[in-house]
Amino acid sequence: MPTIEQAIAAFGIAVDDHLDRQAEIPILSGLQFQGDVAVVPARREPAAVPIPKGGVPVVRGQAEANTHLLVATGRACFTPSERPGGLVLGVLTVAEGATAYLAHPEHAYAGIAPGTYELRRQREQADQSRLVAD
Repeated sequence: MPTIEQAIAAFGIAVDDHLDRQAEIPILSGLQFQGDVAVVPARREPAAVPIPKGGVPVVRGQAEANTHLLVATGRACFTPSERPGGLVLGVLTVAEGATAYLAHPEHAYAGIAPGTYELRRQREQADQSRLVAD
């Protein structure tokens, strides 16, 4: 498993100072969460838009800070949802032999194994239903 330090060197996305740079990043194929973003295994049509070298922002933070950025080693594709602002952000497909990562300054990196996934926002119920904010 790669470390946070290796991911920072590979992708250039820094994380908060208090995070242990030597911590290993698990590469998971099941349900996982990073802040307000869920990675949900899905039986869907595979994504078709290759993730560029600089990554794809799946949730932008205020003033471009704290953005959840999708990056990858090997072939990985992300097709954004056709309904912006909804709970489903898009579909991610990671090819065999590749790994995708969600990178975030406060949460470090979440490793995503080969497969097809829906990336979703969380919603909370208070006086009214609203998206979870990081």
